[in-house]
Amino acid sequence: MKFNIIAGAVYAFLAVAFGAFGAHALKNVLTEHYAKVWETGVQYQMFHAIGLIVIGILMSKGLIGPSSLLSRAGILMFIGVILFSGSLYVLAITQIKVLGAITPIGGVLFLIAWVLVIIAALKIGK
Repeated sequence: MKFNIIAGAVYAFLAVAFGAFGAHALKNVLTEHYAKVWETGVQYQMFHAIGLIVIGILMSKGLIGPSSLLSRAGILMFIGVILFSGSLYVLAITQIKVLGAITPIGGVLFLIAWVLVIIAALKIGK
């Protein structure tokens, strides 16, 4: 629970910092295409930072409580941010297109994580 909330807050902080960095420091460095790639990384990082915080809150005793499904979802979401957003950041800066092959792996981890959250929610009260 605590890890997910802290990791989510750190990822949210970094998403704001990376967004500002992309908008200002990289403004005249990246082409329009790669600026959009950077922005996509920032958006998905922030979405999943909030997702991690939500998972942490759901794991509190008053809601779903400790859950192996939610723990796994948090881990997958944490790694998904690194693979998805991280690969997009590196791709945008280096323009090494083969790095784009890593991005879908992170996306799949996001999808699995959200399915685990759904399953955990469906199990409430059973």
